[in-house]
Amino acid sequence: MREFKPASLPTIKRLPSYLHVIENAREEGKTYISGTVIADELELEPIQVRKDLAVTGIIGKPRIGFPVDELIDAINTFLDWNTRHAAIIVGAGHLGSALMGYAEFPRHGLYIVAAFDADPAKIGGTINGVPIYSIQELTPKLNDTGARLAVLAVPSPFAQEVADHLVESGITAIWNFTNVKIKVPADVVVQKEDLSSGYAVLSVKLRTMETAAAR
Repeated sequence: MREFKPASLPTIKRLPSYLHVIENAREEGKTYISGTVIADELELEPIQVRKDLAVTGIIGKPRIGFPVDELIDAINTFLDWNTRHAAIIVGAGHLGSALMGYAEFPRHGLYIVAAFDADPAKIGGTINGVPIYSIQELTPKLNDTGARLAVLAVPSPFAQEVADHLVESGITAIWNFTNVKIKVPADVVVQKEDLSSGYAVLSVKLRTMETAAAR
């Protein structure tokens, strides 16, 4: 098994953007790509790109760059995206439904195999091909699916209660899309997605741009 260098959170977050640029290069028939080309595409410094890519173990060649196919495989391996991960979604509302239909997940090894909700109108149906079960069936159905990753998309007042249920049922990783900071045991991994923070950054950038244009 390939050994990887330790990576910072910002580095990990940039790798998918690199992967997208490199995959586009492969579609254009390129067999090598330089760190400078990736940096220019993403408005980053070349030294930052090369430093980030170093965590995958791939070494570029001077004046030639990185072999595209090997680099794609190395990034996917580092991110564990070439491994199949079964996941469930709890909360089949607008956000949960959208996530069930997100086509990029399977491309990166993430398969939503079941969803759970408390709404009787949704239970027993499917959304984007994903079967919807009652939250009361979580534990037995989870055992059937073998999933250990859960996407939490419930209304915020229920976030901690549902998270507790997930942990008790055997979930070891939670992707938290609520605005609540949930508490879990130390051996459970949590990744919180704060959509309002992303919008806040976008909103301020837009205001700054409009203010500059008005001067």
